[in-house]
Amino acid sequence: MSIPGDPNPHNPYAQPQPSPYGQPPAQPNATPPAQQNPYTQQPPPQSPPAPPQPPPVPPQGPGGGYGYPVAGAPVGTPGVPGVPAAPGAPGGTGGRGAAGWLWAIGGAVAASAIWGSLLFATGGFSSEPSPDLAGYAYTSDLCAATSMTPFEDAHFKAKANTGSSSKDANPQHSGAQQTSLDTMWCNVSLQQDSTSTSAADYSSNWLYSAATLHKKTDPAPEFADNYRSYEKQDTSIGYKVESVSGIGDEAYLVTRNDESSSSGSYVILGVRDGWMTYQSTWSSYASGSSTSKQPTSSEVATMLKTSATETLKRMRSSSSR
Repeated sequence: MSIPGDPNPHNPYAQPQPSPYGQPPAQPNATPPAQQNPYTQQPPPQSPPAPPQPPPVPPQGPGGGYGYPVAGAPVGTPGVPGVPAAPGAPGGTGGRGAAGWLWAIGGAVAASAIWGSLLFATGGFSSEPSPDLAGYAYTSDLCAATSMTPFEDAHFKAKANTGSSSKDANPQHSGAQQTSLDTMWCNVSLQQDSTSTSAADYSSNWLYSAATLHKKTDPAPEFADNYRSYEKQDTSIGYKVESVSGIGDEAYLVTRNDESSSSGSYVILGVRDGWMTYQSTWSSYASGSSTSKQPTSSEVATMLKTSATETLKRMRSSSSR
């Protein structure tokens, strides 16, 4: 049992301190006045705070583990969390255990990235589809490849040139090569063998042919609708559209609904073969006093299909030369 006023024997700071001024020490049973002992007025010294603890390190394998360099590792040792150290480097596992597997996978990914960048640089990878030109190539003279045999068999021939100018040439041809597509066309003015030279016996017959090589965009999704749209036209003259088999990947025949008319005809044949599109158009007109008999739309359709089949065959064979 302690006596009130006794100092705590376990607290050295509560013991009477010797006076630096030579005063006699305090009596055991007396508490020195505050003004006589300045040291008792100060708070007892605190223990120094504990040093901060380093963040917990996840379990590691031998040699430092995932991204934490081992003690004493030189500056520059990989220390990115989640990235294993390289085999043989400080903190590496030499290819053993999970870190070794991750290093092997990372190396394969890096090699794939390098290889992929080379392919992109050389065009190995491309967001653009490769055009399917089905063996066709550009020709500057489509007239030379156009088969005129079916029309000649029907007693049509090209009109003689009427002048020396290129504008008066018959047939006429041209073309252009561009980045996205190559275009070729041929126009021929025809006349029947029995046509009179009389001004009253006037007739006009034209064969327009065009071929396009699509090098950037596949024409297939829009090809059919391009010809089916003739049936949707709100005009006084209607059109009939039919699918044609046996020519290219798909083909359509457009015929004007005026079979009863003997003044002429208008027929279109459109063909798609891969990314190549071809169209031949027959347009004819004859005056009411003309003595020449104009072919019907059905007869013209047969001539166009026969000519297109041979023309496309010639275009493919010429591209392989």
